[in-house]
Amino acid sequence: MEVVVDFPSWIRAALGGVMIGIAAAILFAFNGRIAGVSGVLGSLVFGRGDGQTPWRTLFLGGLVLGAAVVGLARGDLGEVALETGWTGMIIAGLIVGFGTRMGGGCTSGHGICGIGRLSQRSIVATCTFMAAGFVTVYILRHVIGSGS
Repeated sequence: MEVVVDFPSWIRAALGGVMIGIAAAILFAFNGRIAGVSGVLGSLVFGRGDGQTPWRTLFLGGLVLGAAVVGLARGDLGEVALETGWTGMIIAGLIVGFGTRMGGGCTSGHGICGIGRLSQRSIVATCTFMAAGFVTVYILRHVIGSGS
């Protein structure tokens, strides 16, 4: 007998946020490291030689494994429709990587880990990200008129 529980989307979002927060807190408490994915990946790609490769590899592997487990449990991970080709994806990835380096971390790293540590820099960065997002959505939906 299969039991399927379908929670409202806001409960699923809240539970996901709690799980991310707990995972970030555990990493910080037991390893003294911040769960900034861009920093973890960047350290692996560019190699710092600091002896931290094993936990970084396991951390990123856990992200992939977690998605695989959810995909197996649900039967799929949903569908993503790309509106650009490989060239656009590569250019976008490079721009995001540059912005992440320039900003000292990614949006999720600042928003989850930085604000959780009451970092003033992360609070300002997150407010800036959010404001830029609000303005972009407003312009796209109400000034230009595209998007839904």
